[in-house]
Order: sequence, then C-alpha cells, then structure tokens
Amino acid sequence: MTTPTSPNTRTDSLIEYPCRFPIKVMGAKVEGFVEAITMVAGHFDPQFDPASVELRDSRGGNYLGITITVTATSREQLDELYRTLSTHPLVKVVL
Repeated sequence: MTTPTSPNTRTDSLIEYPCRFPIKVMGAKVEGFVEAITMVAGHFDPQFDPASVELRDSRGGNYLGITITVTATSREQLDELYRTLSTHPLVKVVL
C-alpha cells in the first residue's frame, strides 16, 4: 500500500518551475546529430535558442556530447523530453 509519504506519491520537487535546465545528450558524431537534437529541444521549448548549444567531442573524436539548456515548465515536460531523446536513434545516452 502506498502512503502519502512514500516516494511513489511524492508531488513536491526540488526544481522550481519554470527554470533553465541543462541536459547532456551523447551520441555518435554523425551528420545531422546536432540538428536532430536541437529540433527535439525546440519542440519542447518554443523559446529554445540553438545558439546556446554546447558541443564537446570525445577523446577519440567518434562521439559528440551536446548540452542543451531548455526552459523547464513541469516535471511532465522534462520526463517526456528525456523519453523522446532517449528513444531517438542517434542518441546513446541522456543525462
């Protein structure tokens, strides 16, 4: 049985919405990867600025880390954004 204090029914959050929220996405360094991620970010945050994207190559140069910063408006929005990014065929890891 779930009680009001159990983690499964917790409604409070350590995040105060709206806020700027960075997300790191990693995948193979291939053509179209950055554009695909910025399109997803723009879908969830209409004010997303692609110029704010930070890129970092892996040591070997085969992978690319992309940091996007979105305006988070709810936990549901962030959950759906993480799900969308995690299931994208070009994405290996989302943090």
